Amino acid sequence: MGMLELIQRIDAVWEPVYPDLARHISEVYGRRDGVILEIGPFCGVLGSLAKSGVGYRHVVAAFPVGMAGFFHRYFMTTGLQNKIHVVQTDISLSAIHDAAIDLVIFRGALFFPSVFEVDYGAIERVLRTGGVAMIGGGFGKYTPPDVIGPMAEESKDLNLRIGKAEVPPGKVEEDIRASGVKAEFSILTEGGLWVVLRN
Repeated sequence: MGMLELIQRIDAVWEPVYPDLARHISEVYGRRDGVILEIGPFCGVLGSLAKSGVGYRHVVAAFPVGMAGFFHRYFMTTGLQNKIHVVQTDISLSAIHDAAIDLVIFRGALFFPSVFEVDYGAIERVLRTGGVAMIGGGFGKYTPPDVIGPMAEESKDLNLRIGKAEVPPGKVEEDIRASGVKAEFSILTEGGLWVVLRN
């Protein structure tokens, strides 16, 4: 399998996790309105947020090239093609307007330096005042073992084949400070490793 096929496969493998992970993200967000953006190649939890009534507009900012078509087809299979708008973009989110987004979700962001590096400045740029970004990865604190168990081995194998690296929280904090973003941030280690930016 090529890189795109590996990424598309892991998105499918993670589908059972999305409802419980969406609950965790929704709790951090603390709202049920707003424009929600999911970034990158590892998208899918946005569908669970849309189904549960969180957010009034839902957008996927897909990259690398080729992922937008995959997400168009994926959301058609879930019946959400009219609720989720998919745009092809890049790590700098050049297709997304400034101060347009209330919640940014960027799963897999911290762990694949061979594929991309996080552009914290771009995320800060697209967030509205009062907006929240959840950047990182993991199963979330509400996903039960009986959901994780059946897919954990394949997920681990796919992650390694894509180039997953272990990143300590201290290195993540260094990278954020070096980026020069002015947003407040915290690092959560329950249910994975997540950076929460608050604009």
